[in-house]
Amino acid sequence: MRDLLNDPLWEAADLGRPIPDSRHAVSVCLPTWASVIGYEEADPAVTGRMQAGYPRFFCHPLVTELLARVAREKAGDGKKVLVFPTPEAAAAAADWILLKEDVRGVAVRRLHEDDEASTNATAVIFPAEAEKTARLYWRFSGQGVSSRLAECLLAGWGASEFRAAESEGAAARSLVRQRLAALTGQPADHVFLFCSGMAGVHAVQRTLGLLRPGLPTAQLGFPYVDVLKVQEEFGAGVRFLPGVGAEAMAELAALAAREPLAGLYTELPSNPLIEMPDLPAVARLAAAHGFLVVADDTVATCAGIDAFAHADVVTTSLTKAFSGVGDVLAGAVIVSGRSAWVDPLRRLLSAQEAAAPLFGLDAVVLEKNSVDFVERVRRMSNSAATVAAWLAAHPAVERVHYPSLNPAQEAACAALRRPGPSSASGHGMLLSLTLRDPAATPAFFDRLRLCKGPSLGTNYSLACPYTLLAHYTELEWAARCGVSRDLIRVSIGLEDPAELISRFQDALPQ
Repeated sequence: MRDLLNDPLWEAADLGRPIPDSRHAVSVCLPTWASVIGYEEADPAVTGRMQAGYPRFFCHPLVTELLARVAREKAGDGKKVLVFPTPEAAAAAADWILLKEDVRGVAVRRLHEDDEASTNATAVIFPAEAEKTARLYWRFSGQGVSSRLAECLLAGWGASEFRAAESEGAAARSLVRQRLAALTGQPADHVFLFCSGMAGVHAVQRTLGLLRPGLPTAQLGFPYVDVLKVQEEFGAGVRFLPGVGAEAMAELAALAAREPLAGLYTELPSNPLIEMPDLPAVARLAAAHGFLVVADDTVATCAGIDAFAHADVVTTSLTKAFSGVGDVLAGAVIVSGRSAWVDPLRRLLSAQEAAAPLFGLDAVVLEKNSVDFVERVRRMSNSAATVAAWLAAHPAVERVHYPSLNPAQEAACAALRRPGPSSASGHGMLLSLTLRDPAATPAFFDRLRLCKGPSLGTNYSLACPYTLLAHYTELEWAARCGVSRDLIRVSIGLEDPAELISRFQDALPQ
């Protein structure tokens, strides 16, 4: 496998190569500003070279091959298919298609109808005109089959092979649960594992709808794009507060006094503005008004912060720093033992987990990757703080978004930081920056000698023009929320910080 710490994928010739060099990579090299725009505009010169992509947005080649085979075997003319890991996930997808589209002929069929012990993988068959809607469900729910499950299905695995994988996977899932329980101070049976981070968020949203039916949610802070989309699409509306400061908190207090809420979502810190909310203050409002607090600690991680004294539920994408390698999708939802809703949350999330489980072979890879999670996060967070301080002092840089550079953000991090000399800083590995001359940004990005593509938390640094990738069709809206079109997001890896600074120095305008 290519050494991405010292030999990153960053040049034009690397366009479309998987990051990392793995058949199950979850990122792809988009090395230039122009290639990012070409990807967003579906330019065949870009998309035709892509060997991988983030799986919820770009169908993995193994999954594409599986869908084509299932379509030939089970779908008629004018029909398309998607494959989900369980009948429950497939049925929910079919219901979504029928809710959104005026179509007939939507069907749910198990892949192995005559051998129920082999796999629960289930296809949804639908008219071709509903494909865009079906793909949105795949993206928002995060419940599609993983590349490893697709690989096994394509290989014609039978019952004995799937049972062996499940036995190995059950042991790995147990170890992952115990690892997360030990880090968070929560019981292992409060930890629920899903086939992707977004599947975990989707499960929480469905759970809120069952606990507090008919009530909207609130979003505090500008979030990762699909966290807001899930609330819009699977709830009773969302009240969006883009900031996290005093003004946003006052607005939240007024909102909570004005109307009941099912729950509030926030990120620790947010992606891509790296803003940390005052979570204790949010928890006090929640207690006063009866809504649940859902916090996502993907960026700071549970190795750096402890959200469980203030949040009812903590979500995290295990795809990111917990794995670090970038070759497996997984997510966790952890219920706080202090939550007044602990028992119904655990009961409902258990059912959601069964519908979108982490496949056994994915669990095995995740467990292996995460053995040194705490030490990696500590190193990446410390390096990120060093790089952020250097960038903030550079004359070509207009602004760096990173908590240690802002006293209010530093205080919000300190309120959640885990004690102990071996703990991570609580700031996380993610930073964002803009240049004083926006016109110089494309050339800076093209020159930057880091791996370039979507995702974060990898052991190797990873950069992208985040707003172009996540909000290309809504750039003006993002700008009104304080997210510049020209923002560059960087996930700092395990490289020596002096080496990273040297690479930034070479790329920045002189």
